[in-house]
Amino acid sequence: MTYSEALRKSTEYLKEADDKDAATDASLLLMHVTGKDRTFFLAHGDEELTEREETLYQLLTEKRGGHVPLQHLTGTMNFMGLDFNVSENVLIPRIDTEFLVEEAMTFVEDGARVLDVCTGSGCILLSLMRYKNDIEGVGVDISDDALALSEKNAEELEVQNVRFIKSDLFENVEGKFDYILSNPPYIRTSDIDGLMEEVRLHEPHLALDGGEDGLDFYRRIAHEAKDYLESEGRLFFEIGFDEGDALRQILTEEGYKDIEVVKDYSGNERVVRCLKG
Repeated sequence: MTYSEALRKSTEYLKEADDKDAATDASLLLMHVTGKDRTFFLAHGDEELTEREETLYQLLTEKRGGHVPLQHLTGTMNFMGLDFNVSENVLIPRIDTEFLVEEAMTFVEDGARVLDVCTGSGCILLSLMRYKNDIEGVGVDISDDALALSEKNAEELEVQNVRFIKSDLFENVEGKFDYILSNPPYIRTSDIDGLMEEVRLHEPHLALDGGEDGLDFYRRIAHEAKDYLESEGRLFFEIGFDEGDALRQILTEEGYKDIEVVKDYSGNERVVRCLKG
């Protein structure tokens, strides 16, 4: 089978499986299988795949048609211009979360000490450390699998001066930090069953479920973070589109000041930032 034929058949199959990004996914899977880029396929579309490539490409196409996330099939996700390893054991980094990193970058100073709570793949902390200088970073997560992946990402991205610790939020954290960032689980428990099949069946509920009202982790982090922030230290959260007012109230009751709810480029409330009171 030629590259052109493979792309056509894969795209048609994925369209029938209701993949809204069928052509893109077909191309990315072929790139993953062959190690070649789109330009090569355009220039050499009449060349043949090897038998192994054809078999693997068909298998991955069928899995994608079964709504297995593309990132789980390729094992990677580009975030903030960097390639991160991902797996079924961590939340796939969302493009929306880049806004949290961008917002934090406007405040985080070179040489700061930064804590990332619920670090997952480490994408937030490691991106920040790649684009700022002399940051001392600590990432915490309750999942051993997530920590192993974040350490692998740090090594491959050549990020120095970072540690990843197994901890239920602040349980095993020591010292104080200039900045604390978190993208915690914030989906209401009752909303989990209504999520897209790709998310509901293939991403860890531990990284999604924020309790009855979606705010359980925000309450805990807001309460405990005060003991780990330097005076005038800043706290940053990613939030769901309708959680800004509720989190503002939580932070106000916990004594934080200069609380701001920031909208992303789509006009949705995406980040809450505040100062230790």
